[in-house]
Amino acid sequence: MPNVLVRDLPEDVHANLQRRAEAEGKSLQQYLASELTRLASTPTLHDVLDRIGRRRGGKVGFETAVHDLDEERGRS
Repeated sequence: MPNVLVRDLPEDVHANLQRRAEAEGKSLQQYLASELTRLASTPTLHDVLDRIGRRRGGKVGFETAVHDLDEERGRS
């Protein structure tokens, strides 16, 4: 399995990550591996916008979108 080495990590960042790992009952290595896996599996904003741009279908005008959004916000 590949390894990653992070140098010059600020002490407060390391301490915060260590606390989070301990809170989850994991070693720092286990915690970071799970967080990096989660990060890598989450699409980037660019990926999401690209996927949206490739979709075909109905189009809504700006005024209709604003009206519909205002309506939805009013339901809360």
